[in-house]
Amino acid sequence: MSARAGQTAITGIGQTAYTKDSGRTVMSQCVEASAKAIADAGLERGDIDGLVSFTMDTNSDHDLQTALALPMVRWTAKAPFGGEGAYATFQLAAAAIESGQANNVLIFRAFNERSESRFGQPTYNAGSMRDFHKSLGLVTPGQVYAMWHKPFLDARGMTSEDLGELVVQMRAWAATNPDAWFYGRPITLEDHQRSRWIVKPVLRLYDFCQETDGGVAFVVSRLDTARASGRPVVRVLGVQQAWPLGESMMYNYYKKNLVFPEDTVHVANALWEQTGLSPAEIDVSTIYDNFSPSIPISYEGYGLCKPGEVRDAIRAGELGPGGSTPVNTNGGLIGEAYLHGLNNATECVRQMRGTSPNQIEGAKVALCAGRQCGMVLVRE
Repeated sequence: MSARAGQTAITGIGQTAYTKDSGRTVMSQCVEASAKAIADAGLERGDIDGLVSFTMDTNSDHDLQTALALPMVRWTAKAPFGGEGAYATFQLAAAAIESGQANNVLIFRAFNERSESRFGQPTYNAGSMRDFHKSLGLVTPGQVYAMWHKPFLDARGMTSEDLGELVVQMRAWAATNPDAWFYGRPITLEDHQRSRWIVKPVLRLYDFCQETDGGVAFVVSRLDTARASGRPVVRVLGVQQAWPLGESMMYNYYKKNLVFPEDTVHVANALWEQTGLSPAEIDVSTIYDNFSPSIPISYEGYGLCKPGEVRDAIRAGELGPGGSTPVNTNGGLIGEAYLHGLNNATECVRQMRGTSPNQIEGAKVALCAGRQCGMVLVRE
């Protein structure tokens, strides 16, 4: 995104139901979420002239254009990979709008990730030169992440009980969110500790995110036209990504300091410089949580606490209902759904509109945080 920050706004959001067995095609869910986002933005389908998604998305841009009957698309782009870089899609949309290549960009993501194609299944074939770990038996995302996260957890003195306290807080948010898979189903620390080990001694069953069938979509528009519409304006004040040499999307065993989240700190510093804000000014955050340890790493990396203080913040309940730094007020990927992180962005938009089921009173600044990409939204 250019130095001229904040020239775009999220004008529309849309989603399907979040299920485990949708019984429908992925494209139909993509169309439903997209049509809802366009209507939510108060636009006609002919107003959409850009399409953005992930390289991992299987929905064809052209097929989506046809299904939605979009008369003319002038910009298409794909962000690399997915979850940890989810907010790069907004950076691509902003780049198109700020450069005059498009006026209203539709961001979309949909899959049958539970009933059709499950990310968590073992994969034994090396996909890149970094996949040597597969020959050592690390063949599932849970195994890969647990090995990568353990040095941070050890350095911060965090135990399975601490992760359990965190998951209890995420599930408390989900329990009061009607869209969440775990709506009405909070848990206790004892429940977490009774859940079976998946990757001992790091990850229990309740430390994993959901596997979800569903779709989500956004419309990103020019800020001036969003303001002129008379509708609520959620401004994209800043969005950044960072890929230091030697980093990897899903794991990092290749640097000298396995505790310091270099990519996350780079993103955070760039965001604060771009927006002129500081972590203390963030009212509500969503943090990509495919596994529970991802939250404390990013919470610290974005400066929401000082290094070494994240365990105390979790134990004090600061991330949950009533806490001073509310995180994942939708329940996150652990409690609501797994839409490759983009459903967390939907929650940030709702918080800025004042329409979240778990609305934070007076919230005006929201942080959407991933390890390698982050975004700051503000309510005007």
